[in-house]
Amino acid sequence: MLHNYSRIMSNRISIAIHGGAGTISRGQMSAEKEAQYKTALSEALEAGYAILSGGGTSLDAVEKAVTVLEDCPLFNAGKGSVFTHEGTHEMDASIMEGTGRKAGAVAGVSGVRNPIQLARLVMEHTEHVLLIGEGAHAFARQQRVAFEDAAYFYDELRYRQWQEALKSNSMMLDHSPLKEQKFGTVGAVARDAHGHLAAATSTGGMTNKLFGRVGDTPVIGSGNYVNDATCAVSCTGSGEYFLRGVVAYDVSCLMEYKGYSLEQACEEVVQRRLVKIGGDGGLIAVDHLGNICLSFNTDGMYRGRKSGDGEMEVSIYK
Repeated sequence: MLHNYSRIMSNRISIAIHGGAGTISRGQMSAEKEAQYKTALSEALEAGYAILSGGGTSLDAVEKAVTVLEDCPLFNAGKGSVFTHEGTHEMDASIMEGTGRKAGAVAGVSGVRNPIQLARLVMEHTEHVLLIGEGAHAFARQQRVAFEDAAYFYDELRYRQWQEALKSNSMMLDHSPLKEQKFGTVGAVARDAHGHLAAATSTGGMTNKLFGRVGDTPVIGSGNYVNDATCAVSCTGSGEYFLRGVVAYDVSCLMEYKGYSLEQACEEVVQRRLVKIGGDGGLIAVDHLGNICLSFNTDGMYRGRKSGDGEMEVSIYK
């Protein structure tokens, strides 16, 4: 019986995604808009799950799920990225696998259609982990990744967000309250049938950001982290606080060194340690057994999960 249970657990596939956390109120969202978000999340979730159920790798699954979210203008990543102070788009992304803990990331890239795909190329075709700005662009051209012009990334609501931020001379998180809201750093975590874990995270950063600001998303250990022995984590929220709290790695550390369960570790980090330093946001995580945790300390987080038994959930509010 124990041997059979072990075999079942070793083949357990799981995937979770997020599309941003923040002040998400039922009263501020129309039924139509809510349906659009849930449809987009479901499409990304199913795209990643299809790879896992077909025997594919967790790395392929998270890259695919995030690519689908990057192509959706509802989220602050890829096509839906926010405007910088100069009126451009600077995107960050990272991807990591848990077997050899290899990782790739890019920061401050413009015009790249799918930054998450470029991040994976950094992992697989360079000796580096993180490439930024013009260096990342040169590498992208070498790898023949898809570029798009500025019109592709233009979105009317993002433009209005930027104009509002310019007037107040401030930076705004993608989940700052507006009459009409769009949230969005996106991410995915997965466990494949071989027991391997992976995580991917992508973002357009903060509206009206200055000086080449980079948040936690492309920083391994802060916004993204994976270890096959513990968990895979993808974060979303106030990037500066996730950087200072080394949030993604902190979850793994509590599991590895203190014997916490995935749920205990996420609860400790998101609801206590992050709050203690003033941080808001959330994370998604999957452990080495396929257990999933979706934890956030905000009013809501766009999120979805699906496990090997076919059970699926797509949610927005707390």
